[in-house]
Formats: sequence, C-alpha cells, structure tokens
Amino acid sequence: MGETRTALVTGSSGFIGYFVCKRLLADGFRVIGVDSLSDYYDPELKRRRQAALLQNAGFTSINEPIETPGLLADLFAEHTPEIVIHLAAQAGVRYSIDNPRSYLESNLVGTFELLEAARACPPQHMLLASTSSAYGSNTQMPYRETMKADHPMSFYAATKKATEAMAHSYAHLFDLPVTMFRFFTVYGPWGRPDMALFKFTKAMLKGEPIDVYNHGEMMRDFTYVEDLVEAIRRLVDTVPARPDSAEDITEGDSLSPVAPWRVINIGNSQPVQLGDMIAAIEDALGVEAKRNLMPMQPGDVPATWADAELLKSLTGYVPKTDLREGVQRFVEWYRDYYQE
Repeated sequence: MGETRTALVTGSSGFIGYFVCKRLLADGFRVIGVDSLSDYYDPELKRRRQAALLQNAGFTSINEPIETPGLLADLFAEHTPEIVIHLAAQAGVRYSIDNPRSYLESNLVGTFELLEAARACPPQHMLLASTSSAYGSNTQMPYRETMKADHPMSFYAATKKATEAMAHSYAHLFDLPVTMFRFFTVYGPWGRPDMALFKFTKAMLKGEPIDVYNHGEMMRDFTYVEDLVEAIRRLVDTVPARPDSAEDITEGDSLSPVAPWRVINIGNSQPVQLGDMIAAIEDALGVEAKRNLMPMQPGDVPATWADAELLKSLTGYVPKTDLREGVQRFVEWYRDYYQE
C-alpha cells in the first residue's frame, strides 16, 4: 500500500462534488472539501450532503467561498494536495442574466485564487469543471473538443470558457498539469433543484404544470452523475504532459501544443428530446404532465451532444446509463428524501 493521497475538492457539498468526494473517500483518499453553502438553491440539501460525507473520518470540510482572498493558498500550504478537483462555481444559464456579478466572483475570481494557490504549491494534477455551454452557438454536432468554442451564448458560458483560458496560461507558465471537463446536463439523485428533472418531478407530484421551453424542441445529452464520476475518477490518473512538439499530438486530442493542458467532454453521447425525458418522469411517477409550452429562453441553446471518443481513448470508459433507468433512480431518491 502506498501513502494516502490527499485530494482538495471545491464545491464539495454540491451535486457533483458530493458524488466525487464520496468516490474518492471510497478509494482511500483523504479529502479536503471546500464549499460556501451558498443560497442559490436550498442550502439544506447541501448541508445534508455534507453531513453524509462527514460520516467518513477521511473528510474535512471548510465552509467558505473559494474567492475569499488567501483561503485556498492557506489550504494548499497546509494540506499539500496531490489532486485538485475544482467544481465550485455559480451555475445556471438563466440566473447569469439576472445576477452576473455572482458568476464573476465565484467562477473567475475563485478560479484565479485556485490557480495562484497551485502556482505556490503545485499539485500532481488539477481537474477543473467547464461546461458544454462553452460550445455556444456551434451547430455542428456532436461537439468535439477540438472545435472552436468562441461564441458563448450566456455570461455563465463566457465565465467557464474564460476559466479554461486562465488555466491554460498557468499550465503553460508554471508547468501545472490541467484537465478541463466539459459536462453535459448531469442528472441523478441529490440533483440540483434548478434543473429541469427536479423542477418537473416536483411540479408533477403537486399536479402543477411544467414550463417546457422552446415548445419542447430541445435536445440534451443527459449524463448520469455516477457515470460522470467514474469518468472523473479515471481521469485523475490520466495526467496531461506538455508535448515536445505539435506533431506529437494524436489527431482528435485536445492537448495543448504548449502546455500540459487538455479539455475533455464527459457526456452520454446520446442526445434526448425533452419530451422523452418528460415521458420517463411520467412513467417513473405514474403521473401525466401538464405542459406549459414556452418560447426559447435567452442564453439557452436548442441542443447539446457530446463526442466522447477522446474520453474513451484516454480511459477506456464511456458513460452508458440509460435515461429511463437514471430518471427512475432520481425519482426514487426524490420520493424518499421529501417523503412524497
């Protein structure tokens, strides 16, 4: 047995962060979790996730915003994490129209604080969450990591694309190995209340109508949370190395020609019509949805679809949970959690 590795996870009480921490703890890591328990959605859900993680003696929790000056630098110096997984962010496309400053502070300033901490105390690998929203106005599908992603459609997407560029500059200047993830519509138990699956389930159980944007003409590459975590866990040990020259980069690899930096899609590679997701919820609940058809919302995109070939070639893994199975698991969790 080797020495216990230490992972620092930001956003540890968030939906994805909770499952990532749980997996790392199960794999024997010591985990330092940082989360502000912000009130963007019900903090009680975050506290319950955190309480579950604290059952494990290997988990340490810090409840502070990542943008707090010097917080992350002090944590890096104290714990010297080998692995850093940066999931803390102000999430949500629509909220970024109403409250852009929260995205500036959490996503840009918070990521800057993280990069500065890593510069002073370099980990073996940094893995940072980006988003499929970075592909913006691209209409060619499926999205490949090597495509240009220069036209974000929301301020949320713009901040996440900016963190990719910021991390690239630090990777180049300070030889920090960085993997950026672009997530595609993650769902599952303990999910976020601002996401469609959660909102639809809640409304349908109450007999209330659901708001269906773009009259249901939406496609999403729904990715089950435990599939996502499996991909992240495999990527932890897939550390990018600065290539000797651009010629050394395999075709289709997003590895930077000048830095140990790579961006990777994590998606199910199977876009699903919004109506099919609603049908899966109807089946799981035994309730028919009342649809309130609405126009497309500002900043939203009509479709997302991941090409996951790079993930497969690097790790041998491809997400595979069927939407109906994943929705069923979410509904079971929801009914148990809310006793409905």
